Amino acid sequence: MNQAIVRVENVVKTFGQTVRALDDVSLEFEPGIVYGLLGPNGAGKTTLIRVLTTLLKADSGYAEVAGIDVRKDPVAARNHIGLAGQFAAVDDYLTGRENVEMVGRLYNLSADESKRRAADLLKRIHLDDAADRTVRTYSGGMRRRLDLAASLVGRPSVLFLDEPTTGIDPQSRLDLWDMIRDLIAAGTTVLLTTQYLDEADQLANRIAVIDRGKLIAQGTGDELKDRMGGSVIELHVADEDRTRALEAMSAISDDVTFEGTRKAIRLPAPEGSQTLLKVVRRLDETGVLAQDVALHKPTLDDVFLTLTGRGAAEAEAERESDKKPGRRRRPERSAV
Repeated sequence: MNQAIVRVENVVKTFGQTVRALDDVSLEFEPGIVYGLLGPNGAGKTTLIRVLTTLLKADSGYAEVAGIDVRKDPVAARNHIGLAGQFAAVDDYLTGRENVEMVGRLYNLSADESKRRAADLLKRIHLDDAADRTVRTYSGGMRRRLDLAASLVGRPSVLFLDEPTTGIDPQSRLDLWDMIRDLIAAGTTVLLTTQYLDEADQLANRIAVIDRGKLIAQGTGDELKDRMGGSVIELHVADEDRTRALEAMSAISDDVTFEGTRKAIRLPAPEGSQTLLKVVRRLDETGVLAQDVALHKPTLDDVFLTLTGRGAAEAEAERESDKKPGRRRRPERSAV
């Protein structure tokens, strides 16, 4: 492995007396990859991003970006950092071009250099035709792409993307995926946080799973899936049959789980189709009619369910129910 471009050692961050947003988190990764940080809202992803981008100081532990201690020398660290937060930090009353040029000036680029880089980036993200329109006329996907361009104008060594595709349409999401791949090909390193399992699977060279402030697993997507030990069976039954179905599956496997949001019963299938046959026979013996039963290779959702005891969608619903009403989050961009 090359020398780590991001290193986090035993970082702790608490809010108030009870919320431990980061709980002894350690990770590191090499340049030139997408490192995916996977978890539901409230898991600690954004807090870690804010620590690494100098927007928040950890209570304890050590964090560095591009060899620079972000706590001791935040100004130097910011010269190597780009950040696109969960909400597009763009000015509605400026044009797309003016937004990118403004951020360039904040990076202490000259006016001419800011204009050159803005023109290049707007072309790369396919916004050159709309560059001189005010941003209030942009769609959600266009605003996200513009935010990404602004985060790149300083040519950062490490780009932090905090849930960049949340709330945009499917085509814009695919466009952003292509842009991220282009950035990696050009030598940029990306730390990507996401709650979308397929997004991490598509983009990340390495993945870490974080939940309730703790880093609970990391590795490549294939390495995480291999922890499942083979294929998985997913089973759906009527609500009134669920208890009997769970009891029946427990006779086949000691590792039966239930994901409440999708109402799916899951169990490992080490023998593949032979395990599937056992499941069908056991359901028939118990008198339970399956609404749907499928055998498939492990997915990151299966990994998340195994590691946390609930699926990603269920964890997300749990976090949403804990949110206080009426609170709004402000757009963030790394200080320059």
